[in-house]
Amino acid sequence: MWILTVYSTQNNIKMFEFDSEVEAREALLKEPGCKVLSEVIYFNDDCLEFPTV
Repeated sequence: MWILTVYSTQNNIKMFEFDSEVEAREALLKEPGCKVLSEVIYFNDDCLEFPTV
């Protein structure tokens, strides 16, 4: 999951949630203001692999 946080010039904060990185990066280019793009990774996501002991 990807989260785009936009801080606008009117002291407003907007947050958008995206399922794919491509969608998030497209929105990043379109939205005005200061922006932060974050990827959210949950502990139980399939992409995380831990070595077995």
